[in-house]
Amino acid sequence: MGRAEDQIRAGVGPANPAEGTLAPPRTVAPQGTVAPQRTVAPPRTVAPQRTVVPHGTAPPEHWRYARHLDSLAAVSDEAAEAERVAAVLRDPDTVMAESAVVTHLDRRAAQLLADERFPGWARAMGEVLAGRAFPVRRLREWTLLKSINQGEPWSAAELTGASDWCQRTAVRAVTSYEALSLLADAARTRRVRNAAAQRLLRRTAV
Repeated sequence: MGRAEDQIRAGVGPANPAEGTLAPPRTVAPQGTVAPQRTVAPPRTVAPQRTVVPHGTAPPEHWRYARHLDSLAAVSDEAAEAERVAAVLRDPDTVMAESAVVTHLDRRAAQLLADERFPGWARAMGEVLAGRAFPVRRLREWTLLKSINQGEPWSAAELTGASDWCQRTAVRAVTSYEALSLLADAARTRRVRNAAAQRLLRRTAV
């Protein structure tokens, strides 16, 4: 009889737990059997949401802004253009409506700057813009730029007192030596003064 049996009879376990203990048999999967794989559900597809405008609600202002510009660009004559401008200015969003009209004025005035139709167009626009400070000022400044370019009367006070937009546009658009010299000396911003000076240098270098 071994020491392990003597210890069991004495009421104590083996000194070494591994001694005299039989491990349970390993369970061996039958050869050729593959454990089932875990099924992974595919990711859920979320359909893109449509932006739905409730019935009777005006579209967002940027949609109306784009539509206003399209309608203004599509007019065929001065009378129709004036009517369309007046219609746009009746939009309840005053800021957006005036911004659309000013953008249209910029596009049209740039096209007509050297055109003999400019005075008639400006008069027609002035009638429908009455009381609208921002569009009225923009039209007045385009008229100033046209006068400078066409050699018509204009004053230094008008140009030096014009908006930053007008002075920036003048540096690009006008060819008058007098106007460029004035801007190089007295424009409101350094950027405009430098740009005017550069244009003058290019003129003298030619």
